[in-house]
Amino acid sequence: MRLKDLQTQPGHLIRRAQQIAVAIFMEECAAFDLTPVQYASMVAIREQTGIDATRLSAQIAFDRSTLGNVLERLEARGLVQRYSSPGDKRVKLLKLTPQGAAIVQRAQDAVMRAQDRMLAPLAAKDRRVLLALLAQLVETNNDASRAPQRLTA
Repeated sequence: MRLKDLQTQPGHLIRRAQQIAVAIFMEECAAFDLTPVQYASMVAIREQTGIDATRLSAQIAFDRSTLGNVLERLEARGLVQRYSSPGDKRVKLLKLTPQGAAIVQRAQDAVMRAQDRMLAPLAAKDRRVLLALLAQLVETNNDASRAPQRLTA
């Protein structure tokens, strides 16, 4: 395969889109010093106070061992608190601190600006089509992921 051929392949294009998405997110959210995974973690913890790291990793489709490092950084910043499960002291549960909840709330507009910027080159109809196709691609290939998403009710 030649380089010009590689550059038209779905894997390459998806990787490039991910690079661009992260760069835009980091630019828009610079004032909050949050990565996309940190933000996703905090949103999930906010919605499911008391979730453990294993379930959190399944909820946001992120590798469990790497998520541990993410949580350590959030905890060091005073944004997330870990505490022992009443039923099993070995299990650590997660909750946002008041400071963490405030940052998630304040970052919301910046996160939405990032989402809008990512799709800005496309017409509204094309945005809907792209999002539908990406959702289909992700859903049907979920089990091929190193960190499949497992949503709980």
